[in-house]
Parts: sequence; C-alpha cells; structure tokens
Amino acid sequence: MTTRPRHTNYSPQSSIITLYDTNVQHGYTPQPWAPNIWRVRFILNYKRLPYKTIWVEFADVEATLRSIGAPPSAIKSDGLSLYTLPVLVDPTNIPYAPVILSNTNNISEYLESTYPSPAVFPAGSRALQSLFVHYIQEFFAKPLLPIMVPMSHQHLSDRSQRHLRNYPSSLSAAYNPQGHSSSHPLPSGPQREQAWLAVKEQFDFIDAIMAKNTGDGDGMVVMGREVTYADFALCSVLLWIVRIAPQDWVRVRNWNGGRWERLWERCKPYMQEH
Repeated sequence: MTTRPRHTNYSPQSSIITLYDTNVQHGYTPQPWAPNIWRVRFILNYKRLPYKTIWVEFADVEATLRSIGAPPSAIKSDGLSLYTLPVLVDPTNIPYAPVILSNTNNISEYLESTYPSPAVFPAGSRALQSLFVHYIQEFFAKPLLPIMVPMSHQHLSDRSQRHLRNYPSSLSAAYNPQGHSSSHPLPSGPQREQAWLAVKEQFDFIDAIMAKNTGDGDGMVVMGREVTYADFALCSVLLWIVRIAPQDWVRVRNWNGGRWERLWERCKPYMQEH
C-alpha cells in the first residue's frame, strides 16, 4: 500500500475523506457508474464514513492526481506512470499530511484496516473474498466488455470521449481490466444477443456457486448471511449495467430466478452518492 503526504493543491481545510471519481450525466445530475470505483463507494457507505466526491474528467485525471500528490496506480511497460481513478484522500488523522491512495484494492484494504467496524472482510475471509473478487473482475465481467465498454464510452462527455480515443489506457482501472478498447463498435442484432448469452453463462456459474450457501446461509450473499466486500464487487457490476444499459437490466434482473434483483435490494442501502 502506498501513501503520500499532502501536496500543494490539496486543501487542509477539508476534514473528511475525499473520493476522486468519474461520472456520466443524467440531465444535470452527475452519476457514478464505474464498477471498480463503486467498490470503494460501497465500503465508505457501509462503514458510514463521511466523505465527499470530486468528479474528474478522464482528460484531467493525470494532471489532477499529480497535483494532489497521488501515487500512480501502475507502472506501464515503457516505465511511465499510469494514473487512474479511483483515488482516495483521508485527512482524518493528520489533516496537514493526509493519506492518499490509488488502486481499488489498496483503498479497500486501507479502509478495512483503518475503520474495521463494521467489517467488509469478516475474520478469516480476506483471502477467499480476494480470490472471489479477482474472479469477478478478470472472468465474470469479461463477456460484458464488448457490450458495456462501447456503451459506457457513449455516455461520457465529448471531451472525455476524445481523450479516450487517444489514450485508451486511461479507462483501464475504471471498468476495463482486460484492456478492451472503447473504440470497438457495439455489437448489434444477432451478435449482440450472442454476446449476452456469453454474459449469462457467467451469471449462471456464479448463481450455482452462491446457491451452495443455502443450507447454512440465506443463499443470497457470498459469505452466508451478511453482505461483504465480495457482494459489493458483484453489485458494482450490476450498477454498471443499470446506469449504462438500463434496457438490458430488464433481462439481467430476471435471470436465475430473480437472484440479481434480490442481491441489488440487499446492497441498495449502501448505494448513497455523496
């Protein structure tokens, strides 16, 4: 985990946690949508931590994050730093030298260790939950990319769309861990339906896995009875569909006997937007 002291543009007057996020516009209201960032937002809401959001256009991500002293989220193959969202700034303990973190996993680990109650990683579950979340990000979401990445691109501002055409790696941490290009055309007609069949195979697999908890849990959440980080990772993907492709949520919500709508309802109390 990497931390950085306050940099010149970070205001010491801010005494609450700040989440740097990107948004889509629905009317005049900015709405968070990126699944990797929603995982952090879920934790903040679940732990009832006061926070505010600073919205950042993709074209401004690197300059904004450098200005506050945020660490890069990764180092590219050419040795250059990659700056992506989310970034979290926590001035709670030392306002003049706040903790500044990038990368969803680093932020999640920090929030759990610094604010342990209520826990999103119940005792002894961290390794298994981390493996589950890795599967969600690298495999479960993969068939969605040909559909959701081009659609997400269409919902961004014109300025962000132009930037992403030139710098597609800028969106990698938001929703695109496998590197699917936003410039690929959205499949249509039979190709689109075939793509959704591939998505449903993954939903069917996770449904069968989670149903194994029915005997000693409620069969609805990953760890048995209480929502945890793994459920938030799953519901972050559902939120992505709802925000970007609401017409397709109609089909997804009814898959697997309505499991995904019920999971949505279980996570809904933690969907506040600040």
